[in-house]
Amino acid sequence: MLKKILFFVLCTALWVAAGMVTQSHAKDKGAENIVIHGGKRGDVSFPHRQHQERIGDCMVCHSFFPQKPGSIEVLKADGTLRRKQVMTSLCVKCHRDKRLKGEPSGPTSCNTCHAHDS
Repeated sequence: MLKKILFFVLCTALWVAAGMVTQSHAKDKGAENIVIHGGKRGDVSFPHRQHQERIGDCMVCHSFFPQKPGSIEVLKADGTLRRKQVMTSLCVKCHRDKRLKGEPSGPTSCNTCHAHDS
Protein backbone atom coordinates (compact mmCIF):
# COMPACT_ATOMS: atom_id res chain seq x y z
CA MET A 1 0.00 0.00 0.00
CA LEU A 2 2.85 2.40 0.87
CA LYS A 3 4.40 1.78 -2.56
CA LYS A 4 1.13 2.75 -4.29
CA ILE A 5 0.90 5.97 -2.26
CA LEU A 6 4.53 6.87 -3.00
CA PHE A 7 4.01 6.07 -6.67
CA PHE A 8 0.91 8.29 -6.77
CA VAL A 9 2.73 11.15 -5.00
CA LEU A 10 5.70 10.85 -7.38
CA CYS A 11 3.47 10.81 -10.45
CA THR A 12 1.51 13.81 -9.20
CA ALA A 13 4.73 15.73 -8.50
CA LEU A 14 6.07 14.97 -11.98
CA TRP A 15 2.77 15.97 -13.56
CA VAL A 16 2.76 19.30 -11.70
CA ALA A 17 6.43 19.94 -12.54
CA ALA A 18 5.83 19.19 -16.23
CA GLY A 19 2.91 21.62 -16.27
CA MET A 20 5.05 24.34 -14.70
CA VAL A 21 7.80 23.85 -17.29
CA THR A 22 5.28 23.98 -20.13
CA GLN A 23 3.67 27.16 -18.75
CA SER A 24 7.08 28.75 -18.22
CA HIS A 25 8.09 27.96 -21.79
CA ALA A 26 4.80 29.31 -23.16
CA LYS A 27 5.34 32.61 -21.35
CA ASP A 28 8.91 33.00 -22.68
CA LYS A 29 8.27 34.34 -26.15
CA GLY A 30 11.58 36.09 -26.53
CA ALA A 31 12.13 39.80 -26.81
CA GLU A 32 9.37 42.13 -27.94
CA ASN A 33 11.79 43.82 -30.35
CA ILE A 34 15.13 42.54 -31.60
CA VAL A 35 17.94 44.46 -33.27
CA ILE A 36 19.51 42.40 -36.07
CA HIS A 37 22.92 43.28 -37.49
CA GLY A 38 22.13 44.58 -40.95
CA GLY A 39 25.56 44.98 -42.47
CA LYS A 40 26.66 48.15 -44.25
CA ARG A 41 23.12 49.51 -44.59
CA GLY A 42 22.65 49.54 -40.81
CA ASP A 43 20.92 47.45 -38.19
CA VAL A 44 17.31 46.30 -38.49
CA SER A 45 14.85 46.85 -35.65
CA PHE A 46 12.73 43.71 -35.84
CA PRO A 47 9.28 43.75 -34.16
CA HIS A 48 9.51 40.15 -32.90
CA ARG A 49 6.30 40.05 -30.86
CA GLN A 50 4.29 41.53 -33.72
CA HIS A 51 5.54 38.78 -36.03
CA GLN A 52 4.73 36.10 -33.45
CA GLU A 53 1.16 37.35 -33.19
CA ARG A 54 0.61 37.59 -36.95
CA ILE A 55 2.41 34.44 -38.09
CA GLY A 56 1.66 32.19 -35.13
CA ASP A 57 4.10 29.42 -36.09
CA CYS A 58 7.61 30.13 -34.77
CA MET A 59 9.09 27.49 -37.07
CA VAL A 60 8.32 29.59 -40.15
CA CYS A 61 11.48 31.54 -39.25
CA HIS A 62 13.17 29.36 -36.68
CA SER A 63 13.51 26.42 -39.06
CA PHE A 64 16.30 28.58 -40.56
CA PHE A 65 17.98 29.48 -37.25
CA PRO A 66 17.71 28.55 -33.55
CA GLN A 67 15.64 30.53 -31.07
CA LYS A 68 18.54 32.19 -29.31
CA PRO A 69 20.15 35.62 -29.48
CA GLY A 70 22.96 35.94 -32.01
CA SER A 71 22.13 32.73 -33.85
CA ILE A 72 21.93 34.40 -37.28
CA GLU A 73 25.41 35.90 -36.91
CA VAL A 74 26.84 32.56 -35.70
CA LEU A 75 25.34 30.66 -38.65
CA LYS A 76 26.65 33.26 -41.10
CA ALA A 77 30.12 33.06 -39.56
CA ASP A 78 30.27 29.26 -39.86
CA GLY A 79 28.90 29.32 -43.42
CA THR A 80 25.52 27.71 -42.68
CA LEU A 81 23.60 30.82 -43.75
CA ARG A 82 24.51 32.82 -46.82
CA ARG A 83 24.78 36.59 -46.65
CA LYS A 84 21.28 38.14 -46.96
CA GLN A 85 19.63 34.67 -46.93
CA VAL A 86 17.32 35.43 -44.01
CA MET A 87 16.34 38.78 -45.49
CA THR A 88 15.61 37.48 -48.99
CA SER A 89 14.30 33.97 -48.20
CA LEU A 90 12.19 34.97 -45.23
CA CYS A 91 11.53 38.66 -44.67
CA VAL A 92 11.17 40.16 -48.12
CA LYS A 93 9.66 37.00 -49.64
CA CYS A 94 6.97 36.78 -46.93
CA HIS A 95 6.15 40.48 -47.13
CA ARG A 96 5.84 40.34 -50.95
CA ASP A 97 3.75 37.16 -50.87
CA LYS A 98 1.35 38.72 -48.36
CA ARG A 99 1.10 41.92 -50.40
CA LEU A 100 0.28 39.90 -53.56
CA LYS A 101 -2.51 38.14 -51.64
CA GLY A 102 -3.90 41.51 -50.55
CA GLU A 103 -3.04 40.83 -46.91
CA PRO A 104 -1.37 43.30 -44.54
CA SER A 105 2.37 43.08 -45.07
CA GLY A 106 5.62 44.60 -44.00
CA PRO A 107 8.13 46.68 -45.93
CA THR A 108 10.18 45.38 -48.85
CA SER A 109 12.54 48.29 -49.46
CA CYS A 110 16.00 48.44 -47.90
CA ASN A 111 15.65 51.95 -46.49
CA THR A 112 12.47 51.13 -44.59
CA CYS A 113 14.06 48.48 -42.37
CA HIS A 114 17.73 49.36 -42.17
CA ALA A 115 18.85 52.15 -39.81
CA HIS A 116 21.05 54.82 -41.30
CA ASP A 117 23.91 56.78 -39.84
CA SER A 118 23.09 60.39 -40.50
